[in-house]
Amino acid sequence: MPAASNLQIDSARLWGTIHETAKFGATPKGGVRRLTLGPEDKQVRDWFRKACEAAGLEVHVDALGSMFGLRKGRDMSKPPIGLGSHLDTQPTGGKFDGVLGTLAALEVVRTLNDAGIETELPICIANWTNEEGSRFAPAMMASAAYVGDFTTDDILSRKDAEGTTVCEALDSIGYRGDKPVGFQKFSGFVELHIEQGPILEAEGKTIGVVDSGQGVLWYDGKITGFESHAGSTPMQLRRDALATLSEIVLAMEAIARKHGPNAVGTIGEAVIANPSRNVIPGEIAFTMDCRSADAKIMDALDSDLRAAIKEIAVRRKVEVAVDLIWRKPPTHFDPKLVDAVESAAEKLGFSHRRITSGAGHDACNLNTKIPAAMVFVPCKDGISHNELEDATQVDCTAGANVLMHTVLALAGVAS
Repeated sequence: MPAASNLQIDSARLWGTIHETAKFGATPKGGVRRLTLGPEDKQVRDWFRKACEAAGLEVHVDALGSMFGLRKGRDMSKPPIGLGSHLDTQPTGGKFDGVLGTLAALEVVRTLNDAGIETELPICIANWTNEEGSRFAPAMMASAAYVGDFTTDDILSRKDAEGTTVCEALDSIGYRGDKPVGFQKFSGFVELHIEQGPILEAEGKTIGVVDSGQGVLWYDGKITGFESHAGSTPMQLRRDALATLSEIVLAMEAIARKHGPNAVGTIGEAVIANPSRNVIPGEIAFTMDCRSADAKIMDALDSDLRAAIKEIAVRRKVEVAVDLIWRKPPTHFDPKLVDAVESAAEKLGFSHRRITSGAGHDACNLNTKIPAAMVFVPCKDGISHNELEDATQVDCTAGANVLMHTVLALAGVAS
């Protein structure tokens, strides 16, 4: 039996599972389309459940479909150390976002099993439901309910664009579990993820020791102008919803730049009601996403955006309604767990740096109630939420090894 200090995960096995699960929802361009609670999500969930049970884990599913695989430790009186991520993807997603963290958690368990290592504390691997938020809002839905930001009934009633509720979608694939949300307790939680940004690759660093995460503001907006003939309506008399949106987009860009480099803003969706080539758009629904790791900057973004939108609406004689549907405060991860990640990276000899997460993650939600931390590895050109998303086997292996040794440091090796 190898000493725990020298333990290494099976790189080929991890790489194989990443590509095996990429078949569920594979796209022609080499990416993955696996929307939350759809048929492809069921396929990967069934695969994951079978793999967990084969590794000797006790698998439970909660009322929102989150999956938990428990590996017993010597001291079962204490909550386990949690690790994992998610298996759902964006509509044009890649093979690594979320998937790496979930399958690396499985690989950690397999490696400990192969080496015959028992930990003092139990270990629990997790697959959280609807991290992406691409089918149902909000993103990180299940982990948000876990920490009490939403009730279970509230989340179950949320609808997708076709009007299907979360409850109906869970029932359709058989993953509305019998355990209440929050039943699985944790002593701490560690999530491995690709960076989804360019910093680690640009600096030649293998490991990102994540010490904070950006706060998020999500808005739903609606512009109501007036539909009229594109040929016979003079420019000065138009109440053009699309032209209004164009100004709002540029205003958001300017405001985010003003508060930079610690702020970003995006309008990612816009839908014209009843579009026609020769009709001036009269109604548009749109979304806004603003982020910063500084709570004061988040407040300033909100204030400046609302003021800019009000001025644009008055000047263009249209109505603009903007509803803040989700506010996630900035995350500052638990110092003890962050130090544990850094110590593991140093012990294993990997180049590393402290880093802020630009994206939201389940660990960010969990950190509001339990100690949490994250491990980042580089992704090619910083690309994510895209079929071109890519990462190397060497970096994924490094991240999984840092994850494993962090968990061993937290859970302890039984003697």
